[in-house]
Amino acid sequence: MDNHFQYDAEADKAFAFDDQSIRKGFIRKVYMILMVQLSITFAFVSIFTFSTSTQEWCQKNPWLFWIALCVLIVTMICMACCESVRRKTPLNFIFLFLFTLAESFLLGIIAGQYKADEVLMAVGITAAVSLGLTLFALQTKFDFTMCGGVLVCCLVVFIIFGIVAIFVSGKIFAMVYASLGALLFSVYLVYDTQLMLGGKHKYSISPEEYIFAALNLYLDIINIFMYLLAIIGLARS
Repeated sequence: MDNHFQYDAEADKAFAFDDQSIRKGFIRKVYMILMVQLSITFAFVSIFTFSTSTQEWCQKNPWLFWIALCVLIVTMICMACCESVRRKTPLNFIFLFLFTLAESFLLGIIAGQYKADEVLMAVGITAAVSLGLTLFALQTKFDFTMCGGVLVCCLVVFIIFGIVAIFVSGKIFAMVYASLGALLFSVYLVYDTQLMLGGKHKYSISPEEYIFAALNLYLDIINIFMYLLAIIGLARS
């Protein structure tokens, strides 16, 4: 009987080790994909920020904006709603690449509306905030994965706030909206990071969903950047 219990303990340890190694490989894959996405995005941002000819060319060809917007919406809906699209290789990488290109192009157009020093400041702050929040998610004892329902409610309220902001002008109102957006997606970054980490957290994302995990982290960081850029632009206007 002692040998039987010893065998079970060794089997449990082996299973735990295998699960841990799979999770670590999953995390490495997610961050590699995320780094490629961010590199593409900020390459577009740099081109639009420092090249006035590119901005003028896009202004002369407004149809590019609408094509990019359609590609963004279609690919995001497909990846979010269709499990086969997210998990089937190379289809998942193709959809993610098209989504990243469309998002990068649109973000480049937005960044082109701001001064170069404002964009650089927003990039630096976003990098520092993202790194700090990731480290916080790694070491904090608070389990943010249990806050999914609360975050969804906050997101719905934020979207309604955004609709109201369209009809209400004012620098203070816009500053409050951008600040709330930066705060909300900062919390989402911690939430999505802990979902990816698994381990002792109550909820976790499947290692097969590496495309979905990378997409979530990417959108969190991009949204933080956009709202920080808006805050900086408003503060210096």
